[in-house]
Amino acid sequence: MIAKMKKLTFLIYYKEYEQFLEKLRELGVVHIFTKSQGAAENQELQDRIRLAAKYAAAIKYLQGMNVVADKHEGDAAKGEKTLEVLSELQADQQQLVHKKQALEKEIVSLEPWGDFDSGNIERLGNAGYVVNFYICSEKQFKDEWIQAYNATVINKIGSKVYFVTITSEKDVPELEVEYAKLPDKSLSGLKASVENLEKDINKVDESIKDLARTSIADLEVAQRKVYSEIEFSKVVLTGDSLADNKLVLLEGWVPEVKTEDVKSFMDNQGAYYEISNPAPEDNVPILFKNDKFSRLFEPIIRLYMLPKYNELDLTPFFAPFFMLFFGLCLGDTGYGAFMVLAVTIYRLMAKNISPGMKPILTLVQILGASTMVCGLLTGTCFGFNIYDIQVPFLQKMKEAISLDNQQMFNLSLILGGVQIIFGMMLKAVNQTIQLGFKYAVGTIGWIFVILSSAIAFAGVMEMGGTVHMVFVIAGLLMAYLYNSPGKNVFVNIGLGLWDSYNMATGLLGDILSYVRLFALGLSGGILASVFNSFAAGMSPDNIIAGPIVMVLIFVIGHSINIFMNVLGAMVHPMRLTFVEFFKNSGYEGGGKEYSPFKK
Repeated sequence: MIAKMKKLTFLIYYKEYEQFLEKLRELGVVHIFTKSQGAAENQELQDRIRLAAKYAAAIKYLQGMNVVADKHEGDAAKGEKTLEVLSELQADQQQLVHKKQALEKEIVSLEPWGDFDSGNIERLGNAGYVVNFYICSEKQFKDEWIQAYNATVINKIGSKVYFVTITSEKDVPELEVEYAKLPDKSLSGLKASVENLEKDINKVDESIKDLARTSIADLEVAQRKVYSEIEFSKVVLTGDSLADNKLVLLEGWVPEVKTEDVKSFMDNQGAYYEISNPAPEDNVPILFKNDKFSRLFEPIIRLYMLPKYNELDLTPFFAPFFMLFFGLCLGDTGYGAFMVLAVTIYRLMAKNISPGMKPILTLVQILGASTMVCGLLTGTCFGFNIYDIQVPFLQKMKEAISLDNQQMFNLSLILGGVQIIFGMMLKAVNQTIQLGFKYAVGTIGWIFVILSSAIAFAGVMEMGGTVHMVFVIAGLLMAYLYNSPGKNVFVNIGLGLWDSYNMATGLLGDILSYVRLFALGLSGGILASVFNSFAAGMSPDNIIAGPIVMVLIFVIGHSINIFMNVLGAMVHPMRLTFVEFFKNSGYEGGGKEYSPFKK
């Protein structure tokens, strides 16, 4: 169900606007739609958004240091200081890394020449000699250079020759080979500089790790503070200025059950306000109000989209089907028992389970229980057939509820037909609520035709008999003559013919889609039995190694099978819900979730 909402209109004097919003945020029940255009044009808000991105990047960077963070209550002021310190450390780190990379390049260029003192080169220069460094191939090197320029080969690496010439300033050669310009420092001096830089980099890294240990909580609190300021700024920009910018008009939404709290708050503020019912064209935020069971399935409908305010919330209606479909797709009593047992043990042993995680765990337990029950239809338990065990209780259960493959196939189709017809009924209810009963007449007509034919096919009444034909003819008249109230009768007939084509093709395809319930359960059971065969057949004939290998293959094989089948058992029921059921229910969606303006 969708909670009833009320529309609130506030009129505030501009000097009291931000103070009023601060108090409204403390109340924490009013949802306000923000204006994205005004937000984008505001420089202050843009700065806050960029700051929030910096906090997010800093938190992610520190979490990537793989350091165990201290658990403490964060402080926003310390978080702001931490961001500054981290930015400085990252800048220092980047600068040191760049220097190290530059020196490493110089080392690479100097290594072929060996470790020599650049001071000797300088002393030779002071004495009037010039030392030049060259690189060439062995073929390019000429022996006459030794006599003419005092060429001396320093190193040979592969086909390259590294040599120097020592000449007077007047006799400097102009050789057509590569000239090497070397750094001023010696090789040992460069390596020492790199070592010093590495020590400095390690110091910076340790400082960053210290921040990761002590300051992530502070950064998170500071980030939340910035997010709160961003939301506040968006709401400030949402207000429309009136009366020469002296008054600000603001609109919001509040759950009907909270209207008295808002009235009391507004009366104390002394500001003008008005509380009214939503208009049909209003984009009312959605707040679910479901029972405990249906609430567990709300995350599933959120994966698709929220309903509009004026349409039915389908969560309570698809929840039982989804639970049953999951059980049929997984279809193994052992797997279901494993899910229930694993989650139960985790809930008993875990010390701190977040409030958001508890409903998910409960949902897993419910889906596991459904799998246990559905697995009894085929008798499958970890790939074995429990009905092969000659125990009186199991044999009685086999006679009572066991189904063969053909019966499971038929059950899948029957469930598909039931859900689709049920969806069409919900569509008629939805049309009645939104538009009025006359707009649901065409849908009700098709329900008469399909439902009466299904009942006749089941043998409850004679196919083509008087009762059946009365329902069929009445349904067709409703579907053909009143499918679009207010339009010409010939237009209605044309639309009815088009609907007939869609029913004949689409309805059959939709029902056949439910065969996957049978197919997935069957394939999972076959794969489980294959792993059992592997475990028995591949274990060596050894009293010690045999059982160990068998257990390993059994555990690994069934772990893979559970993972694959649980994934399929989630995805395919979602598809049947989102495509077949929602389509036949006339579900539109597109609602925005209720998000109160609060700290």
